Parts: sequence; C-alpha cells; structure tokens
Amino acid sequence: MDIHWAALGGVFGVSLGITLLTVVLFSLGIAAQPRGDGAGHGAGHGAGHGGRHGGERSRGANRTATATAVLCYGACLAVAVYGLTLIIGG
Repeated sequence: MDIHWAALGGVFGVSLGITLLTVVLFSLGIAAQPRGDGAGHGAGHGAGHGGRHGGERSRGANRTATATAVLCYGACLAVAVYGLTLIIGG
C-alpha cells in the first residue's frame, strides 16, 4: 500500500480552509441579522430623536443587515451544495 502524502495533505488543507470559511460566513450571517422588529420597538425610540427620519434610517439599516445575512447564508448553501455534488459524483 502506497500513500501519496502530498495529495492527502492538499485535500486536508483545502477541507480545513473551506470549513473555516463556511463557519465564518455563517457566523457573519448570524451577526448581521437585525435584532427584533424595526417597526414596533425602534419607532418608540425614534420619535423623540428626530421623528420620521430616525425610523427611515432604521429600516434602511435593517434592510442592509437582512441582505447581508441572506448573502452569507446563500454562500454557505452554495458551498454545501457544491460539496454534495463532489461527493455524489455528478
């Protein structure tokens, strides 16, 4: 039995790198998710600090945070699907 150590090390390195990338992307997605609802909780605080414009900024920030979270989760899903296609052998 002959083991090709360079190939084994390469597979290990790529697997470790992709795993770390996926964990970081998923963690960023969790961190980017907006906390709570922007209309109920944020509207009461925004009325005393600028009225209508404070609520608009909050909604824009929530949209950006949601888009970032969806993008991170989508990248994680793409990595998982690509890995499954490699395993299945399509």
